[in-house]
Amino acid sequence: MNQGHWYLRSRLKTRHMLLLVALADEGNIHRAAEVLAMTQPAASKMLRELEQLLDVRLFERLPRGVRPTEYGQALIRHARLLVESLDQAHDEIAGIREGQAGHVRVGAITSPAVRLLPDVVAGLKRQWPRLNVTVEVESSNVLLERLSQDRLDLVIGRLSAEHDKLGLDYEPLTFEPVNAVARPGHPLLEGGPLALEGLDAATWIVPPLGSVLRHRFELMFQRDSLRPPASVVETSAPLFITRLLERSDMLAVLAADVARYYAERGLVAILPLPMPCQMDDYGLITRNDRLPSPAAARLHAALREAGQALGGEAF
Repeated sequence: MNQGHWYLRSRLKTRHMLLLVALADEGNIHRAAEVLAMTQPAASKMLRELEQLLDVRLFERLPRGVRPTEYGQALIRHARLLVESLDQAHDEIAGIREGQAGHVRVGAITSPAVRLLPDVVAGLKRQWPRLNVTVEVESSNVLLERLSQDRLDLVIGRLSAEHDKLGLDYEPLTFEPVNAVARPGHPLLEGGPLALEGLDAATWIVPPLGSVLRHRFELMFQRDSLRPPASVVETSAPLFITRLLERSDMLAVLAADVARYYAERGLVAILPLPMPCQMDDYGLITRNDRLPSPAAARLHAALREAGQALGGEAF
């Protein structure tokens, strides 16, 4: 073990971390001391001890309060994580004592939210009825931001070049094929197989500019020496897409799992059109600097087991 790490661990107390968080929140030693039910002289002494221990100035003393230095901001960030972790540990222990199975927060992009997650969550709830599960369905970028903020325990999504992968663990599950869809009874469903030629003049409902699927959709036309459709409606909201298709002869591009889900319910029809613009694989994403809670570990294991079947289909 690093000697500096050992020295700090042996001298640093939870009370120090609580004081740092209180000082950051209150900006005043007197109010921070009140929050911690201690006297102001005791709080001032504890702060001096901490600064001497680290040999850095953690706060600037101002006429009406204190302001964290760069060193203080760094330590406060870690202090918050420690305090939050202790709070979570307390909640888990209380939940176990009361017969609960814990709480897990998972985020998913649309395709696994339709194909993978419902069966897994239903199975977990049958086994652990008091397990609380929070599910958020969003884009990978939004979900990974929430994961970094400790607002999610795990994500089913994609990693791209823009993401910092050093702090994340990624287990691929399956890739995501794409379908073209239209309303049931659309004239294009009356003939045989379709080709892109001629469909560049149709009005398409597509994901917003900047998304991976939008880029690959347009590239698909360009590879066939066609201009990408000029008449488009941009949205990623499935309910709006199905409603708009119902009221028009527009076409839409959807992840195959989502397209099948709506087609099985008679809301859309899948066009006989090859769509060589499939998305990259998605997988389980967790932070590697956090120990999963028992509830998160249960969900992760169940998703991995269910994902093995998807992987067998896809890879």
